[in-house]
Amino acid sequence: MLQVENLNVYYGAIHALKNISLTVNEGEVVTLIGANGAGKSTLLKTLSGLLKPQSGTIQFLGKSIGGNPVQSIVAAGLIHCPEGRRVFANLTVEENLELGGYLRSDQETKEGISSVYERFPRLLERRKQQAGTLSGGEQQMLAMGRALIGKPKLLLLDEPSMGLAPLLVQDIFRTVQEINAAGTTVLLVEQNANQALKVAHRAYVLETGNIVLSGDANELLQSEELKLAYLGH
Repeated sequence: MLQVENLNVYYGAIHALKNISLTVNEGEVVTLIGANGAGKSTLLKTLSGLLKPQSGTIQFLGKSIGGNPVQSIVAAGLIHCPEGRRVFANLTVEENLELGGYLRSDQETKEGISSVYERFPRLLERRKQQAGTLSGGEQQMLAMGRALIGKPKLLLLDEPSMGLAPLLVQDIFRTVQEINAAGTTVLLVEQNANQALKVAHRAYVLETGNIVLSGDANELLQSEELKLAYLGH
């Protein structure tokens, strides 16, 4: 579904991503783990068109999308749920969800919003409330719901558990599994490596812009090297 080869991205003189190659197959949850500043969010921003690669290729569903405009990447079915929620604080919950359907028909958007309310009943209770007044967990539900209304074939999910209480973290990861089981492929960026590896099929480990480890998520969960570096053992 997604194939990235020898991707290089710079911030000015800083070489942020160095010859990154990875694949995401249809139906998978693939997680990208690493410390702060490793380049995880930079990679997602490049895949979704927010950043332009210096070199390398990005193929999505057999077509090159590297450097394409964001709206054409979204229209192709690759949708980014960004780090830090990024909800529109002064708009209501429902208005935020409506924005997720800007490339969809009114009917599709309406059906999508109903589906989001079924998945996240708390958002239905707060549908007329300004998004900025929601808790962090509710804002994360809203950000994910807004992305799902665009009907992603591949959902790029950036740090969904950041700043959330442990019980909510469990809910968010369970939701990731449900979204995947319903047919959406997921590329998940997470600092919570332990949880991410438990819901993923495969994983890549990023350090200072380089992929240093990759493989089956269960196997990496048992890796002594990874335990020392990321899993707190």
